[in-house]
Amino acid sequence: MDANERESEADVSTGSGAAARMKRNLKDKTQDAKESLNDLGRKTTDRIDGSRESTANALAWTATSLHSRTDKMSQLAHSAADRIQVGANYLRERDVERIVEDVRGVVKKYPGRSLAVAAILGFLIARGLQRSN
Repeated sequence: MDANERESEADVSTGSGAAARMKRNLKDKTQDAKESLNDLGRKTTDRIDGSRESTANALAWTATSLHSRTDKMSQLAHSAADRIQVGANYLRERDVERIVEDVRGVVKKYPGRSLAVAAILGFLIARGLQRSN
């Protein structure tokens, strides 16, 4: 028998061998748990790193899309404001007789559209009067 085996037998016979084995088992299990946690940390880091680029691409696409949409909305708002300004200038520069004359000219030129606009305006006015009652 070698020295380690004699020492193990002596430890077993005295009871300290069981404590030593338990200590080694606990140490081994602690080391295994530590390695498992390290592996989990590495895997989690790899997953985050792998999804980082796709997340950044999605955010960049969203930002570009928002810029594009706000640019379009801004253009629409400016166009609407310009048309409203043209209407304000038209009312400022013409008297009632001239406006009536212009409306008659439009009705003669576009009778179908004029009837549709008149029907819509009539409907809206009727709804407004109905709600006020």
